[in-house]
Amino acid sequence: MAKRVQLVLSQDISKLGKEGDLIEVAPGYARNYLLPRGLGYRATPGVLKQVERRREAERQRLEQIKQDAIAMKTAIATIGLFTIKKEVGENDAIFGTVTADEVAELIKTNTGKDIDKRDIDVPPINKLGEYTVLVKLHSEVTAELRLRVA
Repeated sequence: MAKRVQLVLSQDISKLGKEGDLIEVAPGYARNYLLPRGLGYRATPGVLKQVERRREAERQRLEQIKQDAIAMKTAIATIGLFTIKKEVGENDAIFGTVTADEVAELIKTNTGKDIDKRDIDVPPINKLGEYTVLVKLHSEVTAELRLRVA
């Protein structure tokens, strides 16, 4: 049985792993393909510590983003009801519709935070009334925004 060599990948490689992953490969594959092309480097104790620090920093960064999203959800819930004014025609029908851009601008004026319009799910709004708009703040955090069209 041939000896395996441990490497840390310096970039994503299909079928092997992602950047920073610790892999074991045949010595010839490491020596003749991965190392000369700069796709990986030898896994020494110092390198392993450095990779672990990077992973921990990335994990903390992602956790902070999630906490910011939860705080934003709380801010939206605290405000409660958002109001947007539209011109009204017959039978309480509004001219045009309420767009994700308008909702994003409304959120920005009330909370000071920018939300990408692609993360806002606005139902078809053609009349006056109250509606629920879903705002995706994070892959795991979605806020329900109550919107009154007046």
